[in-house]
Amino acid sequence: MKFKLLIITLFFSYLGFAQTNKKITTIETVEILNNNTKEAVYYFQNNWKQLRLRALDKGYIESFQLLETSFSNETPFHFVLVTTYANKKQFEDREVHFQELIEESGNLKLLNDKKPSEFRKSVFAVDGAKHIE
Repeated sequence: MKFKLLIITLFFSYLGFAQTNKKITTIETVEILNNNTKEAVYYFQNNWKQLRLRALDKGYIESFQLLETSFSNETPFHFVLVTTYANKKQFEDREVHFQELIEESGNLKLLNDKKPSEFRKSVFAVDGAKHIE
């Protein structure tokens, strides 16, 4: 009986561990406003991407992608921003970790005096998509 109880406990522990260690991804699509392509590219390369490179180095994320797409009626956005977390813990800690990195990096790096709200707009976001394995 004790052996069966041990096996059942180990099984449920494994299931709980497996669920918390599945990858989770956030996806955001972004539209460039008023043909401010240079400003948007500069912003994402020098802010969004740099934060994720540092997050990767610190083990806060598993991976990221900055993708450019062709704007159309079917896909009304220019960029797809993807951040993947190795597990539920990384995902749950993301706000604290990114706030830390933002504070360390100082002011936004901008191409000129235009504010981000003048050259980019979030179209939609998927927060916490779980990977199917």
